[in-house]
Amino acid sequence: MYRQVTNPLDNLALSALLASAPLLVLLVLLGIVRMRSHWAALTGLGTAVLIAVAGYDMPFHLAADGAAEGAVFGLFPIVWIVLNAVWINKLQRASGHFDIIGRTFSSVSADIRIQAVLIAFCFGAMIESLSGFGTPIAITSLLLLTLGLEPLKAAAIAVFANTAPAAFGSVGNPIQTLAKVTSYSEHDIGVMVGRQSAIISVLVPFALLLILDGRRGLREVWPVALTAGLGFGIGQFLCSNYFAYQLTDLVAALVSMAAVVSLLRWWRPRGSVEPALAKPESVSFGTTAAAGAEPVVVDAGPVVVATAGGSGAGQPSAGPGAWVAPRGEAAPRPVHDPRREVLKAFSPYAILTVLFALVSYRGPVSRFVDEQDVSFHWPGLDVVGHTGKPVSITTFDFHWLGAAGTMLLLTGLLTILVLRVSPGRALRCYGEAFHQIRWATVTIACILALSYVMNLSGMALSLGTWFAGAGSAFALLSGLLGWFGVALTGSDTSSNALFGAMQVSAAKEVGISPLLMAATNSTGGVQGKAAAMQNLVIAASAVGLSGREGDILRKVIGWSLGVLAVLCVLAWLQSTSVLGWMVP
Repeated sequence: MYRQVTNPLDNLALSALLASAPLLVLLVLLGIVRMRSHWAALTGLGTAVLIAVAGYDMPFHLAADGAAEGAVFGLFPIVWIVLNAVWINKLQRASGHFDIIGRTFSSVSADIRIQAVLIAFCFGAMIESLSGFGTPIAITSLLLLTLGLEPLKAAAIAVFANTAPAAFGSVGNPIQTLAKVTSYSEHDIGVMVGRQSAIISVLVPFALLLILDGRRGLREVWPVALTAGLGFGIGQFLCSNYFAYQLTDLVAALVSMAAVVSLLRWWRPRGSVEPALAKPESVSFGTTAAAGAEPVVVDAGPVVVATAGGSGAGQPSAGPGAWVAPRGEAAPRPVHDPRREVLKAFSPYAILTVLFALVSYRGPVSRFVDEQDVSFHWPGLDVVGHTGKPVSITTFDFHWLGAAGTMLLLTGLLTILVLRVSPGRALRCYGEAFHQIRWATVTIACILALSYVMNLSGMALSLGTWFAGAGSAFALLSGLLGWFGVALTGSDTSSNALFGAMQVSAAKEVGISPLLMAATNSTGGVQGKAAAMQNLVIAASAVGLSGREGDILRKVIGWSLGVLAVLCVLAWLQSTSVLGWMVP
């Protein structure tokens, strides 16, 4: 039996410094040494085990056992979600229906500013709802490039737009992780995150217009930004609070897109910025461009994106998404996709919604799914808190049938039938998806293992108790900690695993709602997506700007910190009587 230690050095500041060592090692290796993320995470894990044993007197076999439980939790349900989500995306690409989705969005308006909001903000959120982990950035930046947008702006817009949906990405992966390390229910976490994120998301489309076209863009197209932001925020709030948090991004994206399309039926911007026309040699969304174009391959975490070529590095490889110009033809011609094919292209999202509806609402299906759940005490992991009560994370919940990853697997199997992908090609796509995320799997497993060692040994408690010294001002710092975690790891899931328990511990010491601070870690964290090196590398590589990640960062960092400041003030007000009614 191991009893958690809070102040092993009899000096809280020094104990907190010791406890932060694994995180500092991770920061230095990722941000300064630029070590690959899986090696950095493995080194951070080794540091955490060493400090737990030598500094916190935790028996080695318990530290190793706790790391094993964390690693397994990283594999299931987290990697299980990512694997099947990437597989669905590959099925869409294999059948050619992913191109149809891109053309559908670009056909709504001829104004590239409106197209950018729809693609980066709405469609990016739809992709984030399934795969996340940088995939939306890679895909939407490439689509924006093919529309004729200059590479730097395409990358910046794709990166910043990804901040809005990230808290609910990958079918709620960050929420599940935060619930596990804080012992709050997934429903409660989802509700609170939705009540913050819905407000912050309204600001993102306005920032996108300013990045794209400055004051003119805001002056001429602000109704689209307002409509898209309000639609997204309303969708996020309603779905996270009253339906299934796993579908929040999908519902928010659909509501936002429908609202913008409805607006455009009776309103048009005073000015218009038309996309550049395609060259005769070019082809449509997502396919290799002119002859001799070299594919660009991005391998940063679980994302691999190819074919961002063109006649020159960083040059647009295609014009408007509604145009295709076969080789040798003098002028481009419009492509009109049959309605049936458009419906098939969006079918994976509809299938996923139906499956989650079946398991979310009480009935025969949900009861059967719940009966298959298995929970057990992790073998040999005998740890109690500093108060003597058992630690909840020593219980492993194996909800295999109702897991989001299983829902994605079933969605993929049905997608094979709808999109008419051959069994052999579907299997090859699954193998490609597994190969694509192999190093991300190691990273995720090590990050969660590191998190479990820090939480079980008492290191997270040491940090939380020290941060609690800020008193009520801690509510202003909570979002910043989440931002730092995502900027460091590139993942809101990883940030929640690293800092979630610490936020709860500090909140209890200060007397602030622990649920509020846990949610703020996630909501503040997503703003760090715009500053994460992994995401900057993905965007730069996709548009042919490798080596210019700093230029993209300078485009978005001010907006990232500005929205973060709004979130921090919101969280502080929610910790007081002014907005305390928003906390469940």
